[in-house]
Amino acid sequence: MASLGYARVSTLEQNADLQIRALEGAGCLRVYTDHGVSGTQARRPELEKLLDSARPGDELVVWKLDRLGRNTRRLLDLVDSLESRGIHFRSLTEGIVTTGPMGKAMLTVMSAFAQLERDQLAERTRAGLAAAAARGRKGGRPAITPETEKVRQASQYRHAGLTPPEIAKLLGVSRATVYRYLALLADEVNG
Repeated sequence: MASLGYARVSTLEQNADLQIRALEGAGCLRVYTDHGVSGTQARRPELEKLLDSARPGDELVVWKLDRLGRNTRRLLDLVDSLESRGIHFRSLTEGIVTTGPMGKAMLTVMSAFAQLERDQLAERTRAGLAAAAARGRKGGRPAITPETEKVRQASQYRHAGLTPPEIAKLLGVSRATVYRYLALLADEVNG
């Protein structure tokens, strides 16, 4: 029996190190990691590789239930498929192990609550956006134009000889935002 770990992060900027360390600490011989792959996507290349290599008696281990799937039905179908192949499932954070009937029941309940939480969050987000729209506000980031106050300040600070990190600190924004401001101004000059 081999324990095979699966880790997933939704964006390329996120880091899977915490998950990988936990999986290795739980005895996983190999950890398959999908980077920049949403849990709602059906195609997860590393998970597919893990499923291809898993054999009867093996165990698929995840750090947290939502790493395997964010849809209750899809998650339960996947675990059913694993069980029909003689492959067990374990979630470290929730303490779920499907080697017995109680583990399968817990998985069903935990999946349902995770789905409910995601659905409620989406509902609250939609309600918040609708309320903001009713007040005349749009969702998302405010548009950045060369006329925006912070863009003008960034330009003035840059012409005064300050570095982007210094400008970022003065304006209370990230360095990346300062570089966006300065690039916007350069585009305007060159455009």
